[in-house]
Amino acid sequence: MRRIWPPQDAGELDDEQLEQLYGYPASRWLCVNFVASADGAVSLHGRARELSNEPDQRVLRLGSDLADVLLVGATTAMVEEFRGVHPDDETAARRARHGLAPIPPTAVVTTGRSLPEDAPVVTEAVVPTFVITTEAAPERKRAAWAAAGATVVVAGEREVDLRLAVDTLAGHGLRRVDSEGGAQLFGALLAAGVVDELRLTVSPTLVSGVAGRIATGVEIEPARLELLSVVAESDTLMVRYGVRR
Repeated sequence: MRRIWPPQDAGELDDEQLEQLYGYPASRWLCVNFVASADGAVSLHGRARELSNEPDQRVLRLGSDLADVLLVGATTAMVEEFRGVHPDDETAARRARHGLAPIPPTAVVTTGRSLPEDAPVVTEAVVPTFVITTEAAPERKRAAWAAAGATVVVAGEREVDLRLAVDTLAGHGLRRVDSEGGAQLFGALLAAGVVDELRLTVSPTLVSGVAGRIATGVEIEPARLELLSVVAESDTLMVRYGVRR
């Protein structure tokens, strides 16, 4: 991979340099990962994974390998078939080198409607998943998630209070958060004012059609971005933006 921005730092990146670039610059940091087509589509045939490629997967993996916790919306977890992190030797060595827990947990955000009791992200996770939900979520579901091994966090009455949710994760020592979708969650995180960084891969694909955008939901005061880095490999661009408060 080649860094092309900022110009003074342009050049080929070795594995260590790429790892430094996609690390977390502070002890408490929330970054959002997305891949989108060149014409702005967030999915192909209903799935983000079909827009992804090897360069995107490489930086996406760095984000999760160096995080304390992965944050994902329940619908995305089901559509993309999340099962939590199942580390290979490379991930295990990387996390050990950075003094991180062997396996980062996944935190799933749901009002209670969109996450089944037997969701694979809960039942097939190697370490307990955090299910972040609301007081309105059915008691039966909350009990089932807990029985399957999840740590159930109630944050909000009918809608998830994401600022409270992020604070709760930090209280568990999970301060470096890697959010991997979806668009509704990204929009809600922006509305809550808790996003520090956007990591966007521009897939060399044109999709057209009716695919959505990377952030949806309530309107917000536009968040101004600062370009942190641009990395290229083949026809793919990987862009990092800081979110200005």
